[in-house]
Amino acid sequence: MSSGKLSNKEIKGILLAITATIVWSGNFIVARGVIKQMPPVSLAFFRWATASVIIFPIGIRSFLRERQIVFNNIGYFSITAIFGITIYNTLLYIAGHHIPAINLALIATTSSPVFAIILAAIFLKEKISLVRIVGLLICLIGIVLLISKGSWENLAAFRFTPGDLWAIAGAFTFAVYNIFVRKKPQGISSLTFLFTVFILGVTFLAPFFIYERVTSPAVIWNTNLLLVILYLGAGACIISYLCWNSAIAKLGAARTALFGNLIPIFSTIEAIIILHEKFLLIHLVSGILVLAGLIIANIKKGRAKI
Repeated sequence: MSSGKLSNKEIKGILLAITATIVWSGNFIVARGVIKQMPPVSLAFFRWATASVIIFPIGIRSFLRERQIVFNNIGYFSITAIFGITIYNTLLYIAGHHIPAINLALIATTSSPVFAIILAAIFLKEKISLVRIVGLLICLIGIVLLISKGSWENLAAFRFTPGDLWAIAGAFTFAVYNIFVRKKPQGISSLTFLFTVFILGVTFLAPFFIYERVTSPAVIWNTNLLLVILYLGAGACIISYLCWNSAIAKLGAARTALFGNLIPIFSTIEAIIILHEKFLLIHLVSGILVLAGLIIANIKKGRAKI
């Protein structure tokens, strides 16, 4: 393509990716508070169990129509479910026991695009253009500025903790999930794909959930906790994953992963609105840098394939 303009397909992909990140960003704020009331594996299990219950009546007909394709590719769907459903959020919720929500969002979202670009180049043969690298670096600068609050002292004092490493591991599993989504079998609709990986993912998670329930104190349920699980199951699972997977199909795995850098920006905005935290100049500058990096990473120049 010789034009530098984005196609309608790409614009739709960008809007879908942004929608997914807006909904996902609330996950870090909500889950951080709830994690004190519910252990990490249980939180992940109830989240995906809720999503599975919601999607079952919606997706069962689609699944039955395409079940032969699913059965023929059960290995693919199992691996995709393990990385994207069973492991990913569970690792993030474990990390949430050790680090604040903002650190969780920052570490997970800055490392995942890097992993995704490298994996896409190795396994999908996607070209890593100079423009994309520059865009990614600008995104990272914006995130580093936010995590350091513009202070070299804060940046120099930053050290990786076990919680940080759990978050990085989670980011890697999500990058792997992005790659597998890109290799989705022909003839599988987005609805059947989600239906299958949700059911498989929560099934693989069940043994760990049972072990945690046996070894941990009983969960004390209340209205707030139920609403949080509903938000995570319906919003952060079904709505976000449908949008994200559609964005990957339109933009590619590496380009879509770049939009994950918007999550800490949206998380900051939500913290200001919901938690009444003070808005600082550093939030504005960081947000502008991340948005600029995303725009640059999505520019097409000449015949380069980005």
